[in-house]
Amino acid sequence: MSSSNEVAVQAVDLVRHYRMGGSVIRAADGVSLEIQRGEFVALLGASGSGKSTLLNLIAGLDRPSGGSILVLGRDLAKMNSEELARYRRETVGMIFQSFNLIPSMTLEENVELPLRFAEVDRKERANRVTEALGRVDLIKRLGHRPPELSGGEQQRVAIARALVNRPALLLADEPTGNLDPETADGVVELLERLRERRRLTTVMVTHSREVAARCPHVIRLEKGNVVSPGVPGSRSEPVHHI
Repeated sequence: MSSSNEVAVQAVDLVRHYRMGGSVIRAADGVSLEIQRGEFVALLGASGSGKSTLLNLIAGLDRPSGGSILVLGRDLAKMNSEELARYRRETVGMIFQSFNLIPSMTLEENVELPLRFAEVDRKERANRVTEALGRVDLIKRLGHRPPELSGGEQQRVAIARALVNRPALLLADEPTGNLDPETADGVVELLERLRERRRLTTVMVTHSREVAARCPHVIRLEKGNVVSPGVPGSRSEPVHHI
């Protein structure tokens, strides 16, 4: 596998097994792959294929049972809890299917929240919130609250929140799952524009072949492992993998 400094994510024989009663769930079962810096990759698979487990391992939200997962050259398996918290805060931006916005807070307050946790200076927080909401074309809705927005607008707020800490890695877990097809297309197009502008490595989990085919690179998973580098209709060459 390449040792190039252009590799953003590298998994080697990555394993994540769970025990449930007397059974072993092989959520990730020897996954090996590389994602280059600045790529937009879809992790495609049905429910139970291991795609969300893989995303959580990349995010540092879960720990592997075996193998290694390196992000920007750092081995997440060797980090302690404090180091992982710093990694998530400074390196990763997360987007979720259900938006995870706080209904009682304004858009400005929702987007500002990660900066408060990071103890960023108030003036700098204001500048970054304005910048992030501007990137998703919602600067005029600063004082609105999530219930006043459409589903697509709420997801754009969630994208702004994920970007506000200026992460190197943007991870999206079924970001179009609650949206109609037209709005979903708009969200994927927005993610692609943001990636191109900032050379932002973006990894998106989806069960939809139509959504995955909009991404330059596709990794298909089944039963906890990579089974195909791409899908029909994908607009790119195959993803690097072992």
